[in-house]
Amino acid sequence: MSIKNLYQSGRPVVSFEVFPPKKDANIESIYEAIGHISAFSPDFISVTYGAGGSSNVNKTAEIASFILQKYGVPALAHLTCVGADKERIRQTLDEMYAKGIRDTLALRGDLPERGTPDDGFQYAEELIREIRGRGDFCIGAACYPEGHIDCFDLDIDIRRLRRKQEAGADFLITQLFFDNDAFFRFMERARKGGVTLPISAGVMPILGRSQIERMIFLCGASFPSAIIKLLHKYEKNPDDLRKAGIEHVAKQLEGLLKQGAEGVHIYTMNKPDIAEYCMKHIGRV
Repeated sequence: MSIKNLYQSGRPVVSFEVFPPKKDANIESIYEAIGHISAFSPDFISVTYGAGGSSNVNKTAEIASFILQKYGVPALAHLTCVGADKERIRQTLDEMYAKGIRDTLALRGDLPERGTPDDGFQYAEELIREIRGRGDFCIGAACYPEGHIDCFDLDIDIRRLRRKQEAGADFLITQLFFDNDAFFRFMERARKGGVTLPISAGVMPILGRSQIERMIFLCGASFPSAIIKLLHKYEKNPDDLRKAGIEHVAKQLEGLLKQGAEGVHIYTMNKPDIAEYCMKHIGRV
């Protein structure tokens, strides 16, 4: 089933995200984690293309195909366009298609230090148009409840999101956020701006202080007082901070669903216990 059809089921779509192992790590580690994670019956599982500008499309396509073929769970393969020329993008799409992957998340990606090739895509909307013209792909795109970190005008952000919709995106997944009110304010602004696509709310548990500091730098997410208090309370006890962080994201998910979110997307960090705790808390297992 195409992922876009899941949003027509009448119930919130609950999905997970995993990421390929680092270049020097054993790929079997992610296969083992996926085996446990898939047992909690997500509606789909997304596979990232590589953080911070790094990428390994072979692993992304391979892992997505593994999820789809072995577990029968729809798999969403991320694809970033900056740093790659158009021919490489086309080859990547052909490879995905050959592996049976029909769902992809079209992203600009983190800007590489070497810059973008002259023969490349500058923005996600350009990538979406390219994918739309290359077969029966279902296309997801990203959105930013508190605005993209490179954009200081939320109205401009919404106009860019509308262009992604017009280019052929089928659904949206948000960047992570920690304040549910920020998500619903964004939803109201998006709908008023003519964005009609289904939107899943992306959430990530706090697992450590360094992780949070990195997220602030990469995506500019703000932190409600409850998060700041957790960091202060468990500053010297990382195990308790991890536990409290998972409990907090489970409550965040509960609140999102109660207030009518069309979907929630859980950044599992490849940790089955996160997937299990969240799914149990929202009554999906």
